[in-house]
Amino acid sequence: MGEDRRLAAVVALAQGMAAAHGSREAWRAAATGACRALGGSFAALSVWERELGRLRVLVNVGELAEGEEEFPEDEAYPVHQFAEITEFLHEQWAGGGEPDAWVETAEGPAAGRPGYCHQRVAALRRRGRGCCVVAPIVLHGRAWGELYVARPAGEAVFGRGDADFATVLASVVAAGIAQTERLEEARRLAFTDSLTGLANRRAVDVRLERAIERHRGDGAVVSLVVCDLNGLKRVNDTHGHAAGDRLLERFGSVLSLCGAMLPGALAARLGGDEFCLLAVGPSADQVVKAANELCRRAAELELGDGVACGVASTEDPIGPVRSARRLFRLADAAQYRAKAERASRPVVAGRAGPDDPVVRLADEPSTDAGGERRRFRGRHAP
Repeated sequence: MGEDRRLAAVVALAQGMAAAHGSREAWRAAATGACRALGGSFAALSVWERELGRLRVLVNVGELAEGEEEFPEDEAYPVHQFAEITEFLHEQWAGGGEPDAWVETAEGPAAGRPGYCHQRVAALRRRGRGCCVVAPIVLHGRAWGELYVARPAGEAVFGRGDADFATVLASVVAAGIAQTERLEEARRLAFTDSLTGLANRRAVDVRLERAIERHRGDGAVVSLVVCDLNGLKRVNDTHGHAAGDRLLERFGSVLSLCGAMLPGALAARLGGDEFCLLAVGPSADQVVKAANELCRRAAELELGDGVACGVASTEDPIGPVRSARRLFRLADAAQYRAKAERASRPVVAGRAGPDDPVVRLADEPSTDAGGERRRFRGRHAP
């Protein structure tokens, strides 16, 4: 491959990773770009999981052999079978060397070091491949994993030039992975409450909008539990804000635990002493059961005075739910009523009969959309 074509391949790989949305797409773009650049038929990207002592395959692309999957759940290999990940990939550059790529064939090593690796040779033969080039990936000065590209038996064996080019590609992949990790961390912080580690209000708004769109499309059940942690101000005033933060963190753990009763539910802190659970799919009764458990566990916390819980579900008789805002208002109104009544169990919108006071309260006209939560706080219980 000429220099211009190789440069174009490097640019294409970098652009593919930059355009990826999330890690999985970035992994696929890295492996696919490297496979094309090196003229391979198959490529894989693997990560070294030091704490587990294994190489775990993140993605396989190209011509997959029997048993290989694009995104395998459990394809991993003990690092003692691939000593170069701990020896060559660490000691060589720790001593001033470079993490160069090397070539293996179905007959043994062909170019580069560290030399014959029985497991790789056996894998090439077993899967009908004639040769592979293995390139270490270095991230933040440490061995991160490896890029692996193979050709079928009978095709030209990778040469020293291919191994050198694979080393360059691995560097581009490392830069792309680092960028993806930075972006994902930024996204995580943007949608995470810093104190509790739960999702934040922004994350709830995004997920709820999507959930209501799905409800309008296929009738999926969407349920929202809104909680107000009782007694936080008293804890702050009596024991200090550090104790108040511990209460918020502890309740966040309880909320997460109860949310696990609902597959795929999102547990979030809306702000201050307000939390919520958003579930898409589980029945309204399942959600109410989880909310009951939440109330029970919150009442047993060492600090605070339990929790006021309101539930609104599209499966209950609350009328058409065409917007995320209406479901939120219904759950919030139910929570307001639970708080006003000092209820030890959740109040569920729509279950008090045809003239349900929660539904009436939620559907009253509001001229202050931004302050509707405060509007509920300022009313007397109907």
